[in-house]
Amino acid sequence: MTTVVGIRFKEAGKIYYFDPDDLDIKKHDHVVVETARGIEYGYVAVGSKQVAKEEIVPPLKKVLRIAEREDIEIHKDNKAKAIEALHICEKKIAEHGLEMRLIDVEYTFDNNKVIFYFTADGRVDFRELVKDLAAIFRTRIELRQIGVRDEAKMVGGLGPCGKAICCTTFLGEFEPVSIKMAKEQSLSLNPAKISGLCGRLMCCLKYEQEAYEEILKGMPEVGTIAITPKGKGTIIRTHTIVERVEVRIRMDDDTDEVYGYGIDEITITDEIDPRYMNGSAETQQCNGQCPSNCKKNNK
Repeated sequence: MTTVVGIRFKEAGKIYYFDPDDLDIKKHDHVVVETARGIEYGYVAVGSKQVAKEEIVPPLKKVLRIAEREDIEIHKDNKAKAIEALHICEKKIAEHGLEMRLIDVEYTFDNNKVIFYFTADGRVDFRELVKDLAAIFRTRIELRQIGVRDEAKMVGGLGPCGKAICCTTFLGEFEPVSIKMAKEQSLSLNPAKISGLCGRLMCCLKYEQEAYEEILKGMPEVGTIAITPKGKGTIIRTHTIVERVEVRIRMDDDTDEVYGYGIDEITITDEIDPRYMNGSAETQQCNGQCPSNCKKNNK
């Protein structure tokens, strides 16, 4: 086991492990560390703890020092200079007529490099732009193209829930999200309802997915024949989170009645109602999510 501290360089940014090097470092302390980009200023998001060597990406660099007053002032000055650099770069982009959108600017702590983050629909020839910026700032210039999710993380905003989007508040890293998650959670497949500000599937689809996957292991599919206290019937709808199903039962007078049951109240058989094979049942509760050959979907 190795003693480490977790450090972030941006709010809700990725956490990187560093060797505390016998310093009395506590959570929320501001520190100066050496990274692959040079000397950087960050804050301690995870206090001193023991982790397995397998969790560490070598080499494990040491924390140089707990931030002093001068370090804090340098960090503030760099942020102020970054705002000024953003305005200058925007003017230069307009002068060169480049189809790119500047999102953010960042100075490394030691001022050895200025990083400009931008988005663009395709590749951009910014060689002349770099020459101009290097002449103005007299330091190394890096232009880094980012994706729409990173753009949303940097810019921020309010999500459909009315709260600040997750990636700007606590999500350190983006996790893969798929349309399968929306289907398994019985959500509308309307892109406008399941997409975030970035236009991609909402990150929050991932939060409950593990619970859904565990519950779905014991949930029957729509169309399965089940034995209930009222008799044998066909499952026409499922409610995953509450683990309940709705069953259509043919009564003695040849009428159909629908009853709700918990999973533990019925017995699932291996039979499938023929009307539900290949998504062809007219009465299937599909909410527009059933296959394209479903009669209800194509009425």
